[in-house]
Amino acid sequence: MGQRVKELRRAAGMAQSDLATAMGRSESWVSQVERGVQPVERLSVLQALADALKVSVRELRPEAAAPVQEAEPADLPPSNDLDGLRVALTGHPALGSLFDQPPAEPAPSLADFRQSVDEAWTLAHAASYAAMSDHLARLLPSIEAAVRHAPASERAELHSLRAKAYQVAAASFTRQDQADAAWVAADRALQAAELAGQPLEVVASLFRMAHAFMRQQHMEQAEQAAKSAVAVMAPRAEAPACPPEELSLLGAMNLVLAVINAREGNRGETHAHIARAREIAARLGEDRNDFDTEFGPTNVEIHAVSTAVELGDAGLALEVAQQVAPAGLSPERQARFLLDVARAHAQRRHVGEATAALLEAEALTPEQIHDHHLARELIRDLIQLSEPRVPESLRELAERSAVG
Repeated sequence: MGQRVKELRRAAGMAQSDLATAMGRSESWVSQVERGVQPVERLSVLQALADALKVSVRELRPEAAAPVQEAEPADLPPSNDLDGLRVALTGHPALGSLFDQPPAEPAPSLADFRQSVDEAWTLAHAASYAAMSDHLARLLPSIEAAVRHAPASERAELHSLRAKAYQVAAASFTRQDQADAAWVAADRALQAAELAGQPLEVVASLFRMAHAFMRQQHMEQAEQAAKSAVAVMAPRAEAPACPPEELSLLGAMNLVLAVINAREGNRGETHAHIARAREIAARLGEDRNDFDTEFGPTNVEIHAVSTAVELGDAGLALEVAQQVAPAGLSPERQARFLLDVARAHAQRRHVGEATAALLEAEALTPEQIHDHHLARELIRDLIQLSEPRVPESLRELAERSAVG
């Protein structure tokens, strides 16, 4: 099926981005279909895909035109998209509770919810989005029902856990190029954090919202979200006894502002925010993971590399990268660092070095590298740079990522 979609798309002279636009889907979804990672089972989706390719359903998938026995769930390949999680965000999260309907099954304990939220973040930091989507699609409805039926003494913590769960969803949607859903998840995290009476969780939710806005190219809104947090937290950070959790959030928001300014070409503001983040990281003195931001000295330097690449300063990016030891951070952060190193090498037309960095990143987080829009764009650029003698390792990476 995936190979057939690729053949018909190429025959129609369409890029993956063209087909994605025609389908109202993300480019990563098209890539997953062509790699056979994302199954297409519903006839309505098959019809939409055929329409976008300007072929019949029979031509796209001959067996779909004839009545077939419904496949057992176990027979279907696992989905790598976040569709199940998107469904979990649709509509009111616990409508039955408004009509006094009791939960369908007993609610897990607070300890169980804590563990489930931690597991969700572990999967997200590993860029295991398929498993994370399934996990959150079960967790979110459960915790939404629980918070509405729990005794008053448990509701504040349940709201806090609900905020954390939606933050995981927002971060994952952003990384998978589904910024519209990321915004919805971040907004729900904000509301839950405020109900929990946890202002720092509110700031953490704003952090996720700012990333969603950046992915949508809404830089003014992203900047407003980040600046609103910095305006409140910066004066608090002047106190010598400011808690490290607050410092981490302030530092993370400065990194957001650095990325925004780098993408807009504001070199001075970019360097100023990186410098401020370095000061905060030095004050912390260690890599931390407060509110799952992974803020600390190492992540600051990873952002210094990323922003230098955005500004076109490949030499500076590679110079800083030589001093970075990211092994203590999550696989997602390590892979994103290697992706930016590869981008810097590509700016200098170093195809071999860029390919090697991409392959190292793929070994850490294959889902992330196969689906991330920057990785896919880079693979295309490297192929163009190296034609007609495309390295075999690069060609194979393009095949695994369904780039073409």
